[in-house]
Amino acid sequence: MRNIGLFSKFKNQSQAVTKYKMVVEQGNGFYAWNGKVYQSDIVRACIRPKVKAIGKLVAKHLRNEYDKTTGKTNLVVNPEPYMRFLLEEPNEYMTMQKMLEKVTTQLCLNNNAFILIMRDENGYPTELYPIPASQAEVKYINNEMYIKFYFNNGKAYTFPYSDLIHLRQDFNSNDVFGDSIIQALTPLMEVVTTTDQGIVNAIKNSSVIRWLLKFTSSLRPEDLKKQAQEFSANFLEVQNGTGVAAIDSKVDATQVTPKDYVPNSAQMEKTVQRIYSLFNTNEKIVQSKYTEDEYTAYYEAEIEPIVIELSGEFTRKLFTRKERSYGNKIVFTTFNLATASMQTKLQLVQLFDRGILNANEIREVFNLADIPTGDEYYVRLDTVPVKGGGE
Repeated sequence: MRNIGLFSKFKNQSQAVTKYKMVVEQGNGFYAWNGKVYQSDIVRACIRPKVKAIGKLVAKHLRNEYDKTTGKTNLVVNPEPYMRFLLEEPNEYMTMQKMLEKVTTQLCLNNNAFILIMRDENGYPTELYPIPASQAEVKYINNEMYIKFYFNNGKAYTFPYSDLIHLRQDFNSNDVFGDSIIQALTPLMEVVTTTDQGIVNAIKNSSVIRWLLKFTSSLRPEDLKKQAQEFSANFLEVQNGTGVAAIDSKVDATQVTPKDYVPNSAQMEKTVQRIYSLFNTNEKIVQSKYTEDEYTAYYEAEIEPIVIELSGEFTRKLFTRKERSYGNKIVFTTFNLATASMQTKLQLVQLFDRGILNANEIREVFNLADIPTGDEYYVRLDTVPVKGGGE
C-alpha cells in the first residue's frame, strides 16, 4: 500500500527522538509556537489577509535570450516546461497557491518558513515541499550548513541549507533564523484570554439569581438546609411558572444580585489594536472595509517585501550561478489593481497605447478571459523617439 506521507520518501534520513515540549531556547535554532496562538480569532484574522494575498501571486520563469538575427535580447516567459510545471504544481499534494498560503501562515506565526527542494540525478528541481517543523537547528557537516528539523510525530530530518528555500522576518539577533514573535505576542494574548474569560463568567453569573433566607426563629442546621431546598424547589425551579412566591412570617427572603467584574471595553480595544500593530494590519484590512489607497499602503508595507523575498530566494535556490548569469530568474507577480476603483481601472487605456500593458494584462484586471491577439503591444502612431537637441 502506498504511503502518502509528505516525507515518506525520506525514511533513510529519519531518526526517532523523544518528544518533549521546549520551554527555553538553547543553541543556534528556533522553536515554533505550540500551536495555540493559531486558535485565537484575533491572530487568525490578522494573518488571513496576508496569507490570501500571497496565495494569489503568480510565479513565472523569465529568461533573457539573445536573438542572433536581430541582435537584440528578448525576454522569454516560462521557456522551460519542467520549471513551468514546478511553479504551477510544486508537488502532488498541492498547487502553488496552497503551498504559498501554508508557507505564509508559518512565516506569520514563527517568523521562519522553509520549503524543501527535491532534485533529480542531474540536480534539476522536481518538487517543492513546505516543512511544518516544530523545531529547527543548525548543523555543520564538512563545512557545509545543514538544518535539522524536528516534527511533532517524534521524527527528525536533516537537509542541506542549499536545498531549502528559507523565508524569515524580524531577522535580527540570530545569524540564520528570524526572531520569534511569541515573546512580544504572549503578554497580549494573556490579556485577551483573561478578558474573554471574565466576559464569559460575567454572562454566566448574570443569569443566576441568589436568595438570602432569614428565619425569625432559631433552627437546627439540618432544618435550615431543608428549608432552603424546599424554597428552591417550590419557587426557583423552571417548572414553577406562576411567577408568585408565598412565604410566611417566619422567614424573610431577600434577592441578592451579584456584582460581577465586566472588563473595560476600552482596555480590550487597546489590546486588540496592539495585536493589530504587531502584525502590521488594522481593522479595515481585517474586515475588508479598506479603500483603494488604504490597501495600497498595506500592500507596500506587508505584501511587497515578501514578494521580493520569494523572487530572490526561488531564483538563487532553483538556479545555479551559471544559469543566473544567462538571465534566468523567478518572479512572483500580482496585479495590485484588483481592489482599485472602476475609475482607476478605466484609466489603464493610457498604458495600453503606450506599449506598457497589453490587452490580456488589462483584461486580467477586469477578471476577463484572454483573447488570441491580447499578448501583442501597441504604440500610438503620433509619437516618435526624441533625438538629441529635442529634434
